[in-house]
Amino acid sequence: MHAVRQFLQGATLLARGLGLVLRSPKLLGLGLLPALIAGALYTAALAALIDFLPQLSRAVTWFADDWAQGWRDLIRVLGGVGLLGITVLLGVLTFTAVTLLIGDPFYERISELVEDRFGGVPDEVEVGFWQSVRRSLVDSLRLIALSILFGIPLFALGFVPVIGQTVIPVLGALVGGWLLVVELTGVAFQRRGKRLADRRVALRAERPLALGFGVAVFCCFLIPLGAVLLMPAAVAGATLLSRKVLGHPIEASRTLADH
Repeated sequence: MHAVRQFLQGATLLARGLGLVLRSPKLLGLGLLPALIAGALYTAALAALIDFLPQLSRAVTWFADDWAQGWRDLIRVLGGVGLLGITVLLGVLTFTAVTLLIGDPFYERISELVEDRFGGVPDEVEVGFWQSVRRSLVDSLRLIALSILFGIPLFALGFVPVIGQTVIPVLGALVGGWLLVVELTGVAFQRRGKRLADRRVALRAERPLALGFGVAVFCCFLIPLGAVLLMPAAVAGATLLSRKVLGHPIEASRTLADH
């Protein structure tokens, strides 16, 4: 029951992050801009994939070229659905990393203001702009690789009868949520001079809390435009999560409007 309470508490951090951002329309606008840019790029890529989907489907089902027309067409439709499904899944898992890279200065500012509201960061480490971008790029590439490594097998297992419609979606949400929470907390941990390995250790120590937040973000990002609209809230919530797992207070003494 303690783990369940921690999980639910982690999920509420996303709602708290949304509340913080909505109280500052300027920050909301700044936070949405990188997500809108990333959303436009992903939409264009998805449109291009759909346009070439018949050709790609024929290419991946080459083994069915000599089959009877009915079976060949069925296999090609399934191949197209599979390609589209994998693309959407990988899009959800990689959208956060790409958006954080595009909007690094904007999300740094949101995270910084949230930190200031809750008392700031003791012994904050000053990181230069290019060093921050380089670290974020390296960490993001690692997490994108992990997303591909786990995402494709989970998608394939989704076609297994019964298990694919029950266990696999839950497992996918847990894996996707974990990858998202590791990515989103990067800004706050970097401000403390901590890298990806440090994040994993700290989050594992509070796994139910971290998973509660990550799964909530993952599920919201599956909603059309959810990733675009909730990205600023996810960054703010991840900052609160980072403070909690590192033992820093999350009871506010100031409001974002004070800044």
